[in-house]
Amino acid sequence: MALLKAFIVPHPPIIIPEIGRGEERKISNTIQAFHTIAKEINALKPETIIIISPHAKAYSDCFSLPLCDRAEGTFRDFGASQVKLNVSYNQPLIKSIVHNSNKMGIDIYSQVIQKDSLDHGTMVPLYFIHQYNQDFSVVRIPLSGLSSEIHYKLGQSIRKAIDDTNQKVVIIASGDLSHKLKKDGPYGLSKEGPLFDQEITEAMAKGDFLKLMTMDEDFCYQAAECGRRSFIIMAGILDGYSVASKLLSYEGPFGVGYAVAEFEPLNKDESRHFLNVYETQLIETAQLRKNNEDSYVQLARNSLENYVLTNKTIKVPEGLPSEMLKQKAGVFVSLKIAGALRGCIGTTGPTTENIATEIIQNAISAGLKDPRFSPVEMNELGKITYSVDVLGKAEAIQSKAELDPIRYGVIVRYLYKSGLLLPNLEGVDTVEEQLSIALRKAGIKESEPYSIQRFEVIRHY
Repeated sequence: MALLKAFIVPHPPIIIPEIGRGEERKISNTIQAFHTIAKEINALKPETIIIISPHAKAYSDCFSLPLCDRAEGTFRDFGASQVKLNVSYNQPLIKSIVHNSNKMGIDIYSQVIQKDSLDHGTMVPLYFIHQYNQDFSVVRIPLSGLSSEIHYKLGQSIRKAIDDTNQKVVIIASGDLSHKLKKDGPYGLSKEGPLFDQEITEAMAKGDFLKLMTMDEDFCYQAAECGRRSFIIMAGILDGYSVASKLLSYEGPFGVGYAVAEFEPLNKDESRHFLNVYETQLIETAQLRKNNEDSYVQLARNSLENYVLTNKTIKVPEGLPSEMLKQKAGVFVSLKIAGALRGCIGTTGPTTENIATEIIQNAISAGLKDPRFSPVEMNELGKITYSVDVLGKAEAIQSKAELDPIRYGVIVRYLYKSGLLLPNLEGVDTVEEQLSIALRKAGIKESEPYSIQRFEVIRHY
């Protein structure tokens, strides 16, 4: 079998002695686990190591693989410029990954450059592996802003490329866990942090790759996790195979979770094609929501679905509540898949003759014109859940004390710039957070004399 083994590892720079200067001894179990897998990789004698890193150069709407002969890096940004690493890249395997991914409809491209720069998510595992073996080439895989489903599919295309080139390959999925485990940690504590680490390490120990994919996106965001999409790509590489899994270590003394795990592919197992199960669950979840939609959300769904299928805008249907036909208001339509935002477009005030036409207009725009996302495609329609926010009239306020991020949305303005943030959003718990995000969206500096308006919304799910 060309694929020898896969490993999950963390990438804390403090684990490097030249950086930790003794602090690394607080994560001695992680260090011991790193040496264990480095020795094992040396015994396996892989021709290529594929490292999946959350800190490689990433794009929101695609994957990018540099095409060059070599890469190098140092830990200069962490005060240890003397620690240097050099690797050779496996260009034929990179080309095969790009070819197979494009055939599967994954947005991925390769760019010819002279030399690549390694990130610490790649260098930390290589630091330990190089102590035992340097006789291998490397392929570095970045993440993207795309869905868990697409990351899993990328893993499948990588597996196809491994099989096509018939090389002996080891996979390293680099990624830390929650960054919010301790009040005195660098990122503080959230209740989701320890829970996330417990759930994901249990999944590692059991080889439960479906769990990696189906964890709620908002829950993962609140936990400030780092590596889950790396692990999902790894799961895609192991698609359709039973695995012998082992959790080698877990620690979090600095407020960030570090886990080391190994996975040995065994026999083909049709029950472990997790993408099919995952997609079925998404459709079932969306259908349950659809069964309970009110007229506002139903109109948003029908508007987008009809436009994607026919390229035509629907007419206002009969039988809508009178307020949708007689009242005017600004409306925001939000789309999500598996709890992750898939599009959101809205108007701060009425721009059409009534709320119904406002919903129709903004639902289509949310699916097709949100610049942060590619247009919604036909095969996604059954997985999308919708919400519609109908905005009340905005009113000027003089003080932050008049804001409440749960009750009120906020609009900030300075000169020609403006930014809006809806109320009652996951992860926005304070007025300061609400204003900071709104200002950042508007491109307004906190030191500039901006004005503030607040508004209430009626949210329809």
